[in-house]
This record gives sequence, C-alpha cells and structure tokens, in this order.
Amino acid sequence: MESIRRQNPQATLMSLEAAAASARGGFACLFSTADEYETALITERRAQGRYTQGRSYWPLALFVGCALIVGGTVLLFA
Repeated sequence: MESIRRQNPQATLMSLEAAAASARGGFACLFSTADEYETALITERRAQGRYTQGRSYWPLALFVGCALIVGGTVLLFA
C-alpha cells in the first residue's frame, strides 16, 4: 500500500487507463452481428463434416417389415 501512496498520482492514473484499455481490447468480438456468428459457425461445422447425412437402413427395414406384415395378413385372411 505504501508504494501506491508514494507514486505520482498522474503516473497511477496513466497506469490505470492503460490497464483499462488493455482489458477492453480483450473483450472484443470478432463478429458484428449474430448472423455473422451463425454463418461462421455453420461454415466451420460443415468443414468438420457434422451436417453430412449418414447412411441409415432403418427406413428400408421398417418398410420391408410392414410390407411383410401386410402381406402375411392378406394371406392369412384370403
């Protein structure tokens, strides 16, 4: 505490202003709008391959299963 009291008030003020300017610079955002952020986010995720559709055989398996059930029911009551 004594070293702060011994300092020149002008030097202390300049030091605080420099620290404040440095702190403000750390919180700067790269994007000016939310749309820019979302566009960059989607572009990055596409580059990572997150939005590619995987090959799923479940719809085909469900269709074949339902067709077999309907066909079996028709043969049972025909």
